[in-house]
Amino acid sequence: MIRSVRNLDGSKTSAHGGYAAVNGLNLYYEIHGTGRPLVLLHGGFGTIGMFGELLPALAGRWQVVGVELQGHGHTADIDRPLRLELMADDVAALLEHLALETADIFGYSMGGGVALQTAIRHPEVVGKLVIVSAPCRSEGWYPEIVASSGSMNGDAAEAMKDTPMYKAYRASAPRPQDWPVLVGKMGELMSGDYDWTEDFAAIEAPTLIVVGDADFVRLEHAAEMYTLMGGGKVDVQGSMPASQLAILPGTNHYTSFARADLLLPIVMPFLKEHEAAPV
Repeated sequence: MIRSVRNLDGSKTSAHGGYAAVNGLNLYYEIHGTGRPLVLLHGGFGTIGMFGELLPALAGRWQVVGVELQGHGHTADIDRPLRLELMADDVAALLEHLALETADIFGYSMGGGVALQTAIRHPEVVGKLVIVSAPCRSEGWYPEIVASSGSMNGDAAEAMKDTPMYKAYRASAPRPQDWPVLVGKMGELMSGDYDWTEDFAAIEAPTLIVVGDADFVRLEHAAEMYTLMGGGKVDVQGSMPASQLAILPGTNHYTSFARADLLLPIVMPFLKEHEAAPV
């Protein structure tokens, strides 16, 4: 499958897409550009299109593999819960399907949780991590966000039909009538309790942690994550940890993934530093 993608300058380039049969899913993916593989994982209710502001620049330097996770975009849902661990297994299986031994992983919100679980469950396939607006334990979210997840039900699904998220879903989903099912599963996912602190601290992949200054993720939790990755310490020799922390000014949870003006100058140098040879 080949489709045209409009770049920021108005020009168009082609993306190669397809489906991979992994873990009972027909998982949709698109490949943009060439170079070292970089996997993009969207947030809840999103699609690859969420990264439209970032894709042209990233695809000019890396082989970007955009993925649409279970029940999202072109990937139809299946009869299993929506779990970050299971979706991480899907990502690892996709890399094997594409014969990619390793890749850098960039995930936003739900996709950030999937990226973290990919590094925890399949460390051998992960080069570097970019985690945008995602905590390593449920208490990292503001409590109001977790509490509101309980209202994600059939009524919410109907009310959300006026949102851009539903319009993007309807335009790409193989079965648009599954929207209420996705909303319910997202509610269960978002209200679940988890704590990956110990596993997160054991991740060896250099990790860039990004949050907006008005994000759903508590700023103190983002700083804690950075500390767990070896940051936040004084080194009189002037050496720097492999992992990094960035707080985007004037940015909330709904815009942190799209701030190309802020993200690209941070993400691209991080990914380029100590870059391995293309796989």
